[in-house]
Amino acid sequence: MKKAVFLYNVQSGKGRIARNVENICAIFAENGYSVTPQLIDFNRNPFDGNEQIDLMVVAGGDGTLNYAVNAMKSKGLDIPLGVIPAGTANDFAGVLGMSHDPLEAARQIANGVIERVDCGCVNGLYFVNIFSFGIFTTTSQRTPDERKHRIGKLAYLIEGIKEVRSVHGVPLEIDADGERFDLKSLIVLIFNGRTAGGFNLTRRASIKDGKFDCILLEKKNLFQSTFAMGSYLMGGNPKIVKQLQARRIDIRSTIDEPTDVDGQKGAQFPLHIECLAGELQVMCAKTD
Repeated sequence: MKKAVFLYNVQSGKGRIARNVENICAIFAENGYSVTPQLIDFNRNPFDGNEQIDLMVVAGGDGTLNYAVNAMKSKGLDIPLGVIPAGTANDFAGVLGMSHDPLEAARQIANGVIERVDCGCVNGLYFVNIFSFGIFTTTSQRTPDERKHRIGKLAYLIEGIKEVRSVHGVPLEIDADGERFDLKSLIVLIFNGRTAGGFNLTRRASIKDGKFDCILLEKKNLFQSTFAMGSYLMGGNPKIVKQLQARRIDIRSTIDEPTDVDGQKGAQFPLHIECLAGELQVMCAKTD
């Protein structure tokens, strides 16, 4: 019998996950797994004592999954991961096509197939969906969990509006796969996935192409920058929104700007960012 751990947070999914622990475990048992439910403890590595399991099922959002991935990599393990979306945005779970219903997502995983997908790494810190810095990008870190649970994605918008008062450009020296350029940027978004905060911002991203999809908003005056970003979101290609794909990116700046990985505190400058092709095993739903 295959061994699995079901890692969950009692707050995940507004408490819905905690109420369904028994039902979720039963789904895996019906499909040949000996499953152990385990409350998440962010001060303990969930893979301690679980180095030989066949599957780690994580219920939570991108931040919880980020924690599990970094914990696994710190031990040099390569264990398949199953994702039950139970956070606010669930961007990576969305790319995998996971159902928002926790019981259906459990069935997708228990009956699914293992696929290899890319993973990002910045200064030794792994990320599954996005690395970012600049205006709005650290919003998730500052948004209170209670507000996220109460009003969902709207909590990010409310917190983001406060950042408009502190708009500033970050002077950057960038090397993307050998292409070198300087830029004063308001926002830098480096996607392994496709969305951020539930909003679709990339047009050709894939978690299986071994490349990042990057969006960099150049700082002009506030009207120009705002108009350009709005135009981009509507399908336009304004010149001050630079788009590129790259496997390796090095970024330097005279400012030690705070950064974000999957909604959590990120790395410090200078930055070395690399797309690790096929680095993660994930359980995906079978397709016809």
